[in-house]
This record gives sequence, C-alpha cells and structure tokens, in this order.
Amino acid sequence: MNSSSGASSKQKAGASQPPETSSKRKRGVFQKDLQHMMYGFGDCSNPLPESVALMEDIVMDYIIDLVHKAQDTGSKQGKLSVEDFLYLMRKDFRKLNRCSELLSMNEELKQARKAFETDEEKLRKAFEADEDNKLVGSTE
Repeated sequence: MNSSSGASSKQKAGASQPPETSSKRKRGVFQKDLQHMMYGFGDCSNPLPESVALMEDIVMDYIIDLVHKAQDTGSKQGKLSVEDFLYLMRKDFRKLNRCSELLSMNEELKQARKAFETDEEKLRKAFEADEDNKLVGSTE
C-alpha cells in the first residue's frame, strides 16, 4: 500500500510540473553564425559540434537573462524597448557603443532602402509616362 501511494504522489507532482519538451530550447538556431564567429576569433574553420553547442547554450542563456532583466526594469509593463536594453548596458561602454553603432547603421539602412524605393517608384512612373507618350504619338 505504501508503494502505491508513493507512486500516486509522484504522478501528481509530475503532473503539476511542465513537460520537459516545453522547457527545452530549440537548438541549432545560431549554429552557422557561431561557427563563423568562432572562426573569426581564432578557432578552426570547422569547430567541433560540441563546442558550437556549448557556445550556443552560453549565448542563449545570456540573451534570455538580458531579456528577463529588461522586462524587470522596463519602463512599461509588458513592452520592451531599445532603451530598456541600452539602460542595462550603460556600465559596459564597449557593449553600449557597439549597440549604438549598430542601431545607427540600422537607421541608415532603413533610410537608404526608403530612398531607393522612392527613386525606383519615380523611375517606374517616368518610364510609364514615357511609354504612354510614345503610344499617343504613334496613333496620331
């Protein structure tokens, strides 16, 4: 009788815990990028899969920890902003400067894409107008 009650209590405890599959992370998301970064920092061109997996675990733990801290210190409940992450990096000048540099480069790329799209739109309209003029001129 004692063994059956012990088994049922374990089943109840196990039922309240989340299944293992929900707590597991998706592996291999950053594998190729990490291989290239590891090579850039002096590793061989094809590092061991175990080394890449370890680096991925470290990177994922860092990102998750950073996001949780940003949520805790966030200015608005339920929403994260760039400022929340910059605030967390305020004491690490290298990371802060790199983030600022990447953010400004991202903004420049957005502006360049926008300018390219508007230039492309103007060219398309000019081409269509030119084609319309040729058609009208040929019918007269």
